[in-house]
Amino acid sequence: MPTQRLKILLAIDDSKFSETAVRTLAAEHNPAKSLVRILHVVEPVELPYYPELTAPYPVSLSDINKKRMEAGRRLVDRAAARLRAAGFQTDTTVRPGPGRSLIVDIARKWHADLIVVGSHGRKGLARILLGSVSDYVAHHAPCSVQIVRIKSGKG
Repeated sequence: MPTQRLKILLAIDDSKFSETAVRTLAAEHNPAKSLVRILHVVEPVELPYYPELTAPYPVSLSDINKKRMEAGRRLVDRAAARLRAAGFQTDTTVRPGPGRSLIVDIARKWHADLIVVGSHGRKGLARILLGSVSDYVAHHAPCSVQIVRIKSGKG
């Protein structure tokens, strides 16, 4: 009887923190026993509505969001290539929406066993204003969460 693979949801952005998460996942998990879904969430750019402004606008928001989705596709494809080279079975998805809750929703619907995310390590006011995706995911996920941090080199 075949053994069941560990379903790992790897949520990445275009940062050194996500690069570290990809490397850590490859180093700490068995490729033969893991299935990795690589997720990038694009939070759509929106502008406030001003009725006095009329089209054509100088820049189309749909063009901006489309380019961000394309960049997200390239990002997950690069991460998938790295993990496949290490022997992992992967699939990829790029979705528009609110990052924090979408990661949790996708993990729940996919029945993930583990979510891996990088931590930006924000503190103080930046954490309050920008929020913490990893903190939200850790508190709301339907499964275990591995938060990968970059070693500071201090101490």
